[in-house]
Amino acid sequence: MEFLATADRPLTAEELAEQLTVESLPDWCDAFAAVAAEDEDHGAADTLWGHFRVVRTPIQGGVRFALTDCPNALAWTVTAGYPPAPDGVAVHATIARTEADTDPDFAESIEEFVEAWQRGLGNR
Repeated sequence: MEFLATADRPLTAEELAEQLTVESLPDWCDAFAAVAAEDEDHGAADTLWGHFRVVRTPIQGGVRFALTDCPNALAWTVTAGYPPAPDGVAVHATIARTEADTDPDFAESIEEFVEAWQRGLGNR
């Protein structure tokens, strides 16, 4: 399944790559209760769904995060300068499940997670 939100925030891909680290996740998104960063790209996070390993990867246009031990393979990207938000920032999350295989409450919690990113990006 896919989830998408955009924020009207004039950040560049370089700024995203510089500012969005594992340690800074709670500063950008209130869905993270706590983060223990090993470095800017690796750590562990207390999330809405439990405690998971998190990995950050710089990508074209921004960064990708993944909860590497999440049974649903949750990953999300935060990008700038590309559609659907060429003048803003896009948050795109995916899980390795179809809509038919996903509990509606769980899907709603991921929508809320993406909306929390949208709010956080808009407020910084």
